Formats: sequence, C-alpha cells, structure tokens
Amino acid sequence: MIIIRVIAILMLFIALGDNQYGYYQILRWVVAGVTGYSAYLAYEQEKTGWTWILAIAAILFNPISPIHLTRDTWSIINLVVAVIIFVSIFKVKAWPKITK
Repeated sequence: MIIIRVIAILMLFIALGDNQYGYYQILRWVVAGVTGYSAYLAYEQEKTGWTWILAIAAILFNPISPIHLTRDTWSIINLVVAVIIFVSIFKVKAWPKITK
C-alpha cells in the first residue's frame, strides 16, 4: 500500500504540468482509490480525523461524478492532497487491524 501511495503522490506532482485530459481521468481513479482505501484503513484504526480528511480527498477526486474547478485551483488541491497522502504513510498503517 505504501508503494501505491507513493505512485499517487508522484502522479499528483506530474499533474502540475501540461498533460492530456486522459491523464487527469486516470489520476482521479488512482487518487480516489488510494484516498478512499486509506480512509477505510484510518476508520478501522479508529483515527477519525484522518478518516474525514482522506474521505474528503476521495470525494474531491471522485471519477464517477467529477467536480469541475479551474486549473489553478486543482494545482493547489493536487499539492495539498500529495502532502496529505505523504503524511498518511506515517500516520495510517498500510494494513487493517487484525481482530481475533
């Protein structure tokens, strides 16, 4: 899961450049998936704040019902979400809690 988070971070930084529209569609799927699953992991670990932060990021990058914002706004969001995902690597474990 850490590798996938790093890939999402790299993709968010690449998105700051000039790319074809298809790249941004793939970016939405990747970031929504990574942040959505990370929100689930945070929820399982009872980290409410992280659950909300990651869930909001997943909603912003939702590929099914996309939110349309300006390029400048998306650039800021991309940077903020990249930092959030980076910090989540250290704050949210990459595996769910095992209960017996």
